[in-house]
Amino acid sequence: MTESLSLSRRQLAVAAASLLACSAVPGVAVAADNAYPSKPITMIVPYPPGGSNDVFARHIAKELGDVLKQAVIVDNRPGASGNTGTGIVSKSAPDGYTLVAVSSSMTTNAAVQTKMPFDPVKDLAPVAMFAKGPMVVAVNNDFPASNPADLLKAVKAKPGIYNYATSGTGSVNHFATEYMRSMAPGFDIVHVPYKGQGPAVTDVIGNQVQMLVSSGPSILPMVRSGKLKAVGITSLKPSPIAPELTPMATVIPGYEFDLWWGMLAPAGTPASVVNKLNAAVNQILAKPEIKDQFLREGALVTPLSPTQFGDVIKGDVERWKKLAKERNIQAD
Repeated sequence: MTESLSLSRRQLAVAAASLLACSAVPGVAVAADNAYPSKPITMIVPYPPGGSNDVFARHIAKELGDVLKQAVIVDNRPGASGNTGTGIVSKSAPDGYTLVAVSSSMTTNAAVQTKMPFDPVKDLAPVAMFAKGPMVVAVNNDFPASNPADLLKAVKAKPGIYNYATSGTGSVNHFATEYMRSMAPGFDIVHVPYKGQGPAVTDVIGNQVQMLVSSGPSILPMVRSGKLKAVGITSLKPSPIAPELTPMATVIPGYEFDLWWGMLAPAGTPASVVNKLNAAVNQILAKPEIKDQFLREGALVTPLSPTQFGDVIKGDVERWKKLAKERNIQAD
């Protein structure tokens, strides 16, 4: 009896060793990955329908469902500047079945909001970046500038006289403008916060305030219809989004402010699942029709590894926390 039991234990040990060996062989470990996904995936968008987060998430969700052979359901959960929906995902089971489509505003939120319901670095796992895109610097038609050099010259000639609008204190366009000011000594322009993008744009058009830094899709239609004048772009180099615009970096060396969009999972999600999702998203981003769709929405597809995307998030959180402290930027 003892000899039989001993043999059984030896057999189990051999079997376990064989299983471990197989898991180290490329191609054999894929079997575990192939079990995912075995049911529909939910992609939470922490903003209302219609915005860039929602549009990009729906493009990706449709294609992702085709690649993974499972439905990917988009679920809008707006609230608290994106924190409500993202917080739900941060507390979800780390199994790859609940994801969130976020944007760079998550990192500016983290810089000014002391009571966020999650830590964007510790509580979420970076999966894939979708795209990034520059912002556009626009002024009203009466403003005496049509390029970055003219803009700096005009503001420096009348320090503290001109105003710039934002969609709110601590917003992405607030950070983009204060970052510009921090790198351009003498660029003394006064902040006027609004409750939303709409009224801010309206008052720039009406010359109640003189300048606004905004995403391409939200401001370029106003420029191309003649209601506003674009004087520059926040990319380091000329951008396909608006190739006619000169980068602000030509007069403010090193200045760059890109918006980005991407997908996260709860922290602790298995690396095999994260890598499978990342590979699927990057496969989608390589499609010409997806590149064209994103370009029309003011963004350039940007395939990154999970580690690279994580570095972007961590770097942005650190950079904007530092800027918020230096420029006394606080949430409304």
